[in-house]
Amino acid sequence: MIEDIKKDAGDRMQKSVASLSTAMAKIRAGRAHVSLLDHVMVPYYGSNVALSQVANVGVEDARTLTVTPWEKPMLSVVEKAIMTSDLGVNPNSAGMTIRIPIPPLTEERRRDLVKVAKSEAEGARVAVRNIRRDANSTLKELLKEKEISEDEQRGAEDVVQKLTDSVIKKIEEVLTEKETDLMEV
Repeated sequence: MIEDIKKDAGDRMQKSVASLSTAMAKIRAGRAHVSLLDHVMVPYYGSNVALSQVANVGVEDARTLTVTPWEKPMLSVVEKAIMTSDLGVNPNSAGMTIRIPIPPLTEERRRDLVKVAKSEAEGARVAVRNIRRDANSTLKELLKEKEISEDEQRGAEDVVQKLTDSVIKKIEEVLTEKETDLMEV
């Protein structure tokens, strides 16, 4: 029973770290990366689908992304979806390929992106702490129902705290890596 609680808390905390890594990948660091377009949705036969489901997305060089729609009529639709996204880029179409130049970041914009990264990391820390609180309250319930002893509860809470500390340290590492990546010119 205690092992299940520890395992569940550990799994949920790892998912928080994975979610943070995904969020950090969306914060662009001045280099072209296909994950920048992951959240762009394109209207396709009446429903919105991810850009990667209607086109090939690739990196041409460090500052240029290429998008090649699978169907010719989708060219203007994909281009419009990229323009209206929150990326602030201007796609250029040439034949069946859309090129997206990624402008270099200004110092001020870099600092803003670091703030965004810090807020994402804080959100992940809060999620991890909430998971710890849930696990500890479940342990207290088990103690209250006399299914475990006080020593078992304290020991399990210590393990959950150590797990929390290690995951928060991992979150700090992800944040530090992203900060250095963003501030690199």
